[in-house]
Amino acid sequence: MKTIFTGVICLAFIYPFCLAAQSTKVVRVGAKHFNEGYILSEMIAILLEDAGFTVERKFNLGGTAVTFEALRHSAIDIYPEYSGTITAEILKIEDNLFQEEINKLVRTKFDLEISKPYGFNNTYALVMKTKSARDLTIDKISDLQDNPDLAVGLSYEFLKRQDGWEALSSFYDLRQEVFGLEHGLAYQAMLDNRIDITDAYSTDGEIKKYDLTLLKDDKKFFPDYHAVSFYRTSLSDEAKSVINKLTGSISEEEMQSLNSLALFGKKNHAEIAREFLETKEIVKNKATPGPGYWREIFEKTRTHLKLTLVALLAAVIVAVPLGVVVYKNAVISKAALYFTGMLQTIPSIALLALMIPLFGIGIVPALAALFLYALLPILRNTVIGLFTVDPELKSVASAIGLDDWKRLRIIEIPLAMPTIMAGIRTAAVINVGTATLAAFIGAGGLGEFIVTGLALNNTSLILKGAIPAALLAILIELVFEGFERVLIPKHLRRTVV
Repeated sequence: MKTIFTGVICLAFIYPFCLAAQSTKVVRVGAKHFNEGYILSEMIAILLEDAGFTVERKFNLGGTAVTFEALRHSAIDIYPEYSGTITAEILKIEDNLFQEEINKLVRTKFDLEISKPYGFNNTYALVMKTKSARDLTIDKISDLQDNPDLAVGLSYEFLKRQDGWEALSSFYDLRQEVFGLEHGLAYQAMLDNRIDITDAYSTDGEIKKYDLTLLKDDKKFFPDYHAVSFYRTSLSDEAKSVINKLTGSISEEEMQSLNSLALFGKKNHAEIAREFLETKEIVKNKATPGPGYWREIFEKTRTHLKLTLVALLAAVIVAVPLGVVVYKNAVISKAALYFTGMLQTIPSIALLALMIPLFGIGIVPALAALFLYALLPILRNTVIGLFTVDPELKSVASAIGLDDWKRLRIIEIPLAMPTIMAGIRTAAVINVGTATLAAFIGAGGLGEFIVTGLALNNTSLILKGAIPAALLAILIELVFEGFERVLIPKHLRRTVV
């Protein structure tokens, strides 16, 4: 079933992309959705392009779990990772391992490898305002034991990591209550005095800008987090050689400056990465200009619309006939409605993540998830519309000699059409909103602007994706209103909800 579904989607909608992926010179570069991850992934991509490779960028892949699963299941070929994260979060080992030990373990367990370190150690840390730290005489993590009332806001990934808050609080005997928030929003929350402490990366560009203090890890809880390339063993030797040009080339101070440029210098990640590589004389070829502002919005909107409409069409093709079957067979009606209702309760980002082992990342898993989300409103409205047709009309239709099929086609479906169309409209609008989350698994669309904007705490970039998505929802509503005028008789249109 998985093979058939994937084949149909590829042939019908992404055949050109499938052909492109067959080239041996194509390398798929992934990136976690945080500022430094984008910059380092752009460096990898630019190096490979400079060497003649064709690069597919699969950015905004959520946290470690999503990105690692994408690498493990061959949806991407390489992404930047950290030695401590691989040790604690992927290998589930508490000890601090050397590079050779990590390489041996990931090769044996997952058929993966890591490169030599880039040159900087981006350790996890807890930060707070320098003034607050001074006033409370706090300069190390163990000092927090005497300040249990401080408000702690942590990134969602750090809350549950093997080397995250649960283990850290137990290790240091910390009793603060914590809550989760997006990492890109934590610094603003601290500036607004809504939180006192958050987790950070030691190379974050906000630390100097906002005059924050890194609390010393005085009991040495955190392992080393040396930045490395994490890639599939099957990656060509030529590509591995190209990537190794980053070895020892970035210091902690340089990485912090690069992150700061992305946050406050109003430069995009590709520009920052290329300028750095050119300054270091690691690349020589000049950059080709990217798409303009409006062209970029158009391309993302087109992808977003394709995701929405393809999934919606598939859901209509399945849900409407299934609704008729459910209507005719009361025995299965509750089971079908309960099952589709259960799908609706799965958080959208969780459903997208569950698709990665089945379909990898990109358009196919996004379409599968959006298809499942669209089933319930269409199926439910089809069943309700058919059940609410006046029984007397059904009796009259039978009395004049119409068999079940003709009665369904001539009487029941036309009368149920307003309710069916309302379900399809609802599914369409839901899909427009949910499709923004498809950016987390590399499917593209307007969600890329929103996810990147969240990572940078950049409101204008968030609006760059949110406003077109809202306009797209309104456009779809207007289009369906036109369909209803064609498909639904005038005297029935008044009943449309």
